Amino acid sequence: MINKITSLAEYFQKYQESVADPEGFWGKIAESHHWHKKWDRVVDWRFSGPGAPDVKWFVNGKLNITENIFERNMFLRKNQVAIIWEPNDPKEPVIKLTYGELFDKVKQFANGLLKLGVKRGDRVAIYLPMVPELAIAMLACARIGAIHSIVFAGFSATALADRVNDATSNVVITSDGGYRGTKSIPLKGIVDEAVAKCPSVKNVIVLKHTNEEINFVNGRDVWWHDLINGVSTENIAEVMDAEDILFILYTSGSTGKPKGVVHTTAGYMVYAEYTFKNVFQYSDGDIFWCTADIGWVTGHSYIVYGPLLTGATTIMFEGVPTWPDAGRFWETIDKHKVTQFYTAPTAIRALMAQGDNWVSNHNLSSLKVLGTVGEPINEEAWRWYHALVGKGKCPIVDTWWQTETGGIMITPLAGITPTKPSLATLPLPGVQPILVDPEGKELKGNGVEGILCIKFPWPGMLRTTYGDHPRCFQTYFSAFPNLYLTGDGAKRDEEGYYRIIGRIDDVINVSGHRIGTAEVEDAINQHPKVIESAVVGYPHDIKGSGIYAYVICEDLTDAELKTIENEIRETVNKFIGAIAKPDKIQIVSGLPKTRSGKIMRRILRKIGEGDATNLGDTSTLLDPGVVDEIIDGAKVAVKR
Repeated sequence: MINKITSLAEYFQKYQESVADPEGFWGKIAESHHWHKKWDRVVDWRFSGPGAPDVKWFVNGKLNITENIFERNMFLRKNQVAIIWEPNDPKEPVIKLTYGELFDKVKQFANGLLKLGVKRGDRVAIYLPMVPELAIAMLACARIGAIHSIVFAGFSATALADRVNDATSNVVITSDGGYRGTKSIPLKGIVDEAVAKCPSVKNVIVLKHTNEEINFVNGRDVWWHDLINGVSTENIAEVMDAEDILFILYTSGSTGKPKGVVHTTAGYMVYAEYTFKNVFQYSDGDIFWCTADIGWVTGHSYIVYGPLLTGATTIMFEGVPTWPDAGRFWETIDKHKVTQFYTAPTAIRALMAQGDNWVSNHNLSSLKVLGTVGEPINEEAWRWYHALVGKGKCPIVDTWWQTETGGIMITPLAGITPTKPSLATLPLPGVQPILVDPEGKELKGNGVEGILCIKFPWPGMLRTTYGDHPRCFQTYFSAFPNLYLTGDGAKRDEEGYYRIIGRIDDVINVSGHRIGTAEVEDAINQHPKVIESAVVGYPHDIKGSGIYAYVICEDLTDAELKTIENEIRETVNKFIGAIAKPDKIQIVSGLPKTRSGKIMRRILRKIGEGDATNLGDTSTLLDPGVVDEIIDGAKVAVKR
């Protein structure tokens, strides 16, 4: 098994080793895994040149990731709890699956997929709520060599169809419905609407969860329980190449079309386990809880793969932090004696706003480590989290990483790295960050601010964007030769600690989730009364960044003016999902454009931030007068 770093001196030693001899460093870590055939070379890579990026880890190695979760752990952990499922309604029974029980369920469902004709290399879309079957489905896919593409079950039918079609998925796995607090979400109805536009889909597997009535399509739809009825729990894992695709996960980009980020088997496996064990300092007997949805990369890496590869006990939570009341998180921590708790700054700020009593009424003495993910945590929230939730004794790991990185990149190691509020601190071993100026010149030394890039590959990194390799190069590797562009700006302080300061592209970080402005604009523009729109981010007390939409409409009657904002939000909800609904909508007669027709988003961002005094030179605009009109209108822009 992977050894943990146990001191700051050891961290610096391991970091130097990882930079001086990356092949030796990662090769030694990978030795602890089960391989059918050992690799010929640890890494082979180039970030530029024809066909770039071309990155391979553990070249020609053969393995299956589920053997490294189950067969490798089974002797010691067959009767240990692998997954604790905490349902939406705390009055409902908790489900606990041991490694032995989970293994049997994964093998049985894997055999069910094989019976349905799913084979190695097929893409399987998974659109499920946070239930144990979500983990079972993804692991069953990995077991047989199918590629899972999990879509967050809050996305609309249109967004789901886009992702199913891009991956040409043959099968969609869903449930009759899902719960979210007091709401019941008709997931099967959403899938039916999506699949009507997806010619590649042959079957829809339906889990019975909410027991609501659904439209069942004979010949296409299959009940989960029927698929596994009488099916054997014996299954031999498909032997995969190290670079075979494990999963596709779609992320918003600065253009309207989501990118299918591709992660491959061996490198992702090694990196997910290494980062989980070291960042959170997991020990046998700990209970780990990441509150993310598995529809996002955080759930992939730190609810399922990282913890289960380590042999950990991991919690899956179906509910929301404020139902039935704002003490739900803290009650759950006490109930399951959680030791490591990993959540988003958005959730922390939302719970701060509910008042301290919800936290102080709970014991929370089991906690050893607190973590944050998705966006930089502001200092006020960091101090509240540390003092009230951690009782002043739990280190906070403020983690920076991305869908594309596969795992955590810059972070404190819990209890080892001295922390500073709202700083991600230091890179993990094997991660080589660099700050550059807009021309790509390296900014050396400390006390500098620039664009964050990575200059050497790491095992968990993306390999391509599915079906469009040139887009991968264009997005991540074309800006600066031989560097991976993260799209984030960062500062390196006098001690060499990193502070992430936000996106440099047209992507907004809303509640820790990246939303492409072009995608939101495309959705807004579907409204029949909308002529054009421009979307920017602005500071939001709870979400970190909110979505501010400036919208030009056809002539509106007084009655239409009263309803247009809600209609626009519902249009966005229909085409993307509730997460992308604008927080502020301002109806405008024009947008600040250059004479070549380019929208000056810099001006719109400044106005959205409430800083209309420092807009720079506006004389080059096609119509400078439109700026004053927008400034006046911003004072009364409608908040959701």
